[in-house]
Amino acid sequence: MKLTLRLLILLLAPLAAIHTAAAAPGTSLEVVHRGTDSFETATFERGARLFTDRPYTISEPPAALKGQSFLRTSIEGLRVRCTVAGTITALAPPDVPLETYGFERISEPSTFQLFGTNAHERVQLYRKTLAAGETLKLGKWSILLGVERITSKAIGTEPWPQNAGERLYNGIQLPEEWPPQDIDTRSDEPKAVPYLEHPPKVIRIDTGRQLFVDDFLIERTDLLQTYHLPEKYAGNPILKAETGLERQTGIIGGTGRPCVWWNPEKQLFYMWYQAGTYFRGTIALATSKDGIQWDRPTLDINPDSNQALPSGFQPDSYGIVADWEAQDPMQRFKLFATNPGGKQAATSFTSADGVHWINKTETGQTGDRSSMFYNPFRKKWVYSLRSNFHGRSRDYWECGDFLAGAKWRSSDPVHWIAADRLDTPEPGYKHQTQLYNHDAVAYESLMLGFFELHRGPENDRCERMGLPKLNEISFGYSRDGFHWSRPDRRAHIPASRRDSWDRGFVESGGNICAVVGDKLYFYHSGCRGDMDGAIGKNGKINGGSMYDPNCIGISTLRRDGFTSLDAGASVGTLTTRPVVFSGSHLFVNVDCPKGELKAEVVGEDGTVIAPFSLENCTPVHSDSTLAAITWKDAPDLSELAGKPVRFRFTLRRGSLYAFWVSRDATGRSDGYVAGGGPGYTGSTDTVGAPK
Repeated sequence: MKLTLRLLILLLAPLAAIHTAAAAPGTSLEVVHRGTDSFETATFERGARLFTDRPYTISEPPAALKGQSFLRTSIEGLRVRCTVAGTITALAPPDVPLETYGFERISEPSTFQLFGTNAHERVQLYRKTLAAGETLKLGKWSILLGVERITSKAIGTEPWPQNAGERLYNGIQLPEEWPPQDIDTRSDEPKAVPYLEHPPKVIRIDTGRQLFVDDFLIERTDLLQTYHLPEKYAGNPILKAETGLERQTGIIGGTGRPCVWWNPEKQLFYMWYQAGTYFRGTIALATSKDGIQWDRPTLDINPDSNQALPSGFQPDSYGIVADWEAQDPMQRFKLFATNPGGKQAATSFTSADGVHWINKTETGQTGDRSSMFYNPFRKKWVYSLRSNFHGRSRDYWECGDFLAGAKWRSSDPVHWIAADRLDTPEPGYKHQTQLYNHDAVAYESLMLGFFELHRGPENDRCERMGLPKLNEISFGYSRDGFHWSRPDRRAHIPASRRDSWDRGFVESGGNICAVVGDKLYFYHSGCRGDMDGAIGKNGKINGGSMYDPNCIGISTLRRDGFTSLDAGASVGTLTTRPVVFSGSHLFVNVDCPKGELKAEVVGEDGTVIAPFSLENCTPVHSDSTLAAITWKDAPDLSELAGKPVRFRFTLRRGSLYAFWVSRDATGRSDGYVAGGGPGYTGSTDTVGAPK
């Protein structure tokens, strides 16, 4: 009996420790929340509701936890700051190791059923002594016990004009807390773009061509704003399955998800693409001089093939960025790739040549079809991570160091973007439109985003028919890298919806577009589907037929041609908001061979600054993506550098696409050129008109 009693005491000791630690007096927390969130303290006992936004109730808690005070918040997680030091107990799902937050794992009991009957509804126990001022951000299904007192702090409530954070290249000032954490995941409304509602008093325009994709630059105008769609190349597809690597699955196979960068050192376009059917392929490399005709170089990864990924690594999705500014030549190219399957760690690599990948780094956990891109305006790597707060949606994680930042914790990324009520589903399908993927690239003075929207139907229906699901690409625009303006909700690169190479499943692959002379080249893939292969000879469904065959095509658009401001027979006027620049030569992208464009400069007091008047301006009568604006008696604009002014343009019978002030007469914009193109020496336009 003594042995039995001693054993019982030993078994109960850890639970007693939990009780003693959790009940430590004085532990107080400040809950950081959105203004619409609710939270409260409650008693941890059988039948008590666990979350404010779910009906789940506590099963049978361990005896030592019964009667503890716990913090009841949203099931999506919680963020707190310790105001009075003390020790707390945390409960978290088995796949959320809180040791990364400095918690100590409690071994007895190792887990218990918090609610429900499923394995993922069990939790582990942790303990941590918090210091005053320490913050915690815990993920889904996390519970804190032993909290004596709570206070609250609402986030995202400060008016945007009161921001005191980082000031961007264009004059936008960010909030101190960045990235924002005030996204309402329950709302189906389009997300606000605060810098459009509260633009800077003076906009800096030293970086890049200034586009009219939104009203950021426009103070007033009577011109008509028109959004334009790229045109699909008549010779599509430009790359289809022709090699053993691309047909490696034993069926038709495919080429998909192209990621294209101009390599100025090699004077070639590099296209990385998925070779083979989805989930069973690899990444290959093709090269081109003109972006249309492609060659498959023989590489040394896989004999007699153009495979550009180590054997044994199978990507579900990926993103590649050419980093021409990298100080370490072994990090010239960055690769982020996810694995097939559910939520798990992905992998980041670097490379000197885009073929041999080193610095293999396991990332934090994410879902399939995640990707990454670079925001050079803020020098941040952005991991665009699949989440599910509104169907397929996106979480955001940014870092200054690509490899070190890859090791995010599950609660580090913030909820970001999703499809909303303006993203209509395919007629005839009872399907909620979802954001299947989101990529972005710096183009001139803003971030250009691809919103890959899944309009239906679901996978099981497509598999039975051997037809691809309907994914299409729409454009979005951001001037702070986080908030996206999407004024035109049409599919900019649509699925054809007919028996052709791009019937459905239209996808991009990372950098989005390249600049080739006066045009933008958008690379994308599409699926035809294999109806004949949907049902195998054994009578079973062949799920891969919906992705098969997969080919790559191209669509083109006038440079800067996303939006134009148009005038007819009558003269229209555009006046910009106050801008400031350090350059000296004004240029425009305009189409008015049968019309006329002129400009003048207006001071802060509203009067025209001589000699930069309409009367002195030399009219432009041309269709040019790079046309100089000059005035009589004025060699350039250098005397106005650094002074807030407005530009006033008048236009008749034509379209204005962009304006910018160049540092010299070449017309260079010093903005970003997306994936680059012939004539450019790096990631920015330092040459004006490429030779």
